[in-house]
Amino acid sequence: MTIEVDLAAPLRTADLRAAAGPVTVVIGAPVRDRVATGRAFLSKALGDDRAIYGATTGFGALVGYAGRPDQRDQADNTLAHLGAGQGPDLAPDVVRATLLVRAWSLAQGASGVSPHVLDALAAALGTTFTPAMPRLGSVGASGDLIPLGAAAQALRGRGHAYVDGERMPAAAALDRAGLEPLPLDGRDALALVNGTSLTTAALALALDRVRTSHRVVQALSCLLADLLGCDPQFLDASLLAAYGHRGAIEVGATMRSISAGLTGTGTRPLQEPYSIRCSPQLLGAAEDALRYVDGVVAADLGGVSDNPLFFPAGDKVVHGGNFFGQPAAFAADVLSMVVAQVGNLAERQLDLLVDPVRNGGLPPMLAAGPGQQHGLQGVQLASTALIAEIRRDSVPASLQSLPTNLHNQDVIPLGTQAALRALDQAELLRLITGSLGLGLRQAVHVGARRPTAAGCDRTLRALEEIPPVDPDRPLDADVRTAAAILEKLDKSLISGSYGDRRDA
Repeated sequence: MTIEVDLAAPLRTADLRAAAGPVTVVIGAPVRDRVATGRAFLSKALGDDRAIYGATTGFGALVGYAGRPDQRDQADNTLAHLGAGQGPDLAPDVVRATLLVRAWSLAQGASGVSPHVLDALAAALGTTFTPAMPRLGSVGASGDLIPLGAAAQALRGRGHAYVDGERMPAAAALDRAGLEPLPLDGRDALALVNGTSLTTAALALALDRVRTSHRVVQALSCLLADLLGCDPQFLDASLLAAYGHRGAIEVGATMRSISAGLTGTGTRPLQEPYSIRCSPQLLGAAEDALRYVDGVVAADLGGVSDNPLFFPAGDKVVHGGNFFGQPAAFAADVLSMVVAQVGNLAERQLDLLVDPVRNGGLPPMLAAGPGQQHGLQGVQLASTALIAEIRRDSVPASLQSLPTNLHNQDVIPLGTQAALRALDQAELLRLITGSLGLGLRQAVHVGARRPTAAGCDRTLRALEEIPPVDPDRPLDADVRTAAAILEKLDKSLISGSYGDRRDA
């Protein structure tokens, strides 16, 4: 069943996820009316000989020069010089989410765009057509100019695109998808590229994936404590209330719910290592940070990123900087820090689990026959490499501003790079959680007790879909399977106080 996305309604991350496949984009009468009104006002403003960036002028540092007098030629003037992107193509789900974000922004009627541009975006999203969009080239300052320029060109039948996952010349892709090349004038072309839609889409998808992993690590932390027979007092409600941080209080409540019925063995140390004892404080701080990113994503999904903006009611054409992706840059850097610390926690918990000195006497590396077998040794090595990769790449992108474009863009946010980096890291975090889940499944096979808490038992039973490691075998696919199992389980196990944010 094809999912509908109504451009008159607030845009949600769930809509962006759905856009990975064909979606029905609804353009109702109110949207059409405001877009048509904005377009008519643009025509009036041009007739009044007002100076309008991109319609009557050159671009960027060349704004002081006149543009091409024919508006159809002005579209080429806009897009041709942006064909400078490099690197691999972005993932199709990210590109299609970007098109949806751009369509929603244009649908607000403040961009002076032709109504047929919105129709073309909706038609493309109703198929598997996906522009080939280069990863490298955007500084996120005047919007995502270069990658969005590639998308606009593909919609015109230039460059390359994908249909049903196959890369081909864009003209052939349009034909195969049953789409017509999109005619553009100068304002239409600029409106398609002069916004932070790629940055917003990548950040929203990254946040969605990190939130899932954040909830999964809560469940795995509880399962670890249960298998080892830890005293659950580190989750005590009074303790966390005294701590005073909202995130820790909420995470603690969720973890107490999962751990309800956990009975300690009485043989563990009075105080557990920090990777267990301080998990609600660490994951709670992550929740507080994620809540900040939630707000930035909601504002970006609900805002108009373009320049200039047109306000017919006030007879105003306003030139400014609503294409400057600084909020997303800061938020993506915060998200990267969250990934690094949550991933570090999960990797340290796996390290504890495979260590016979700290795991209650389970065999080293959870090997069923140490020496004859090696259990989780390879997985633990790979997890160390994954967290090192995350940490190495966590230098804030938003601090790297440098002038470009003849100092027209003398400060830049680099939000696109920050958001795409966070999206990459979210996938690595997912693999680390899968590695920990696999280790917890193996621990029971080599002698750990069964969980005493019903919530922890549900997690383990789901993971027991994976056969124990006995004898050794390659475990790369098992790690990915464990990650997928935990994501599926998350929907039913850890909805709790965070469930209402899943589709924010």
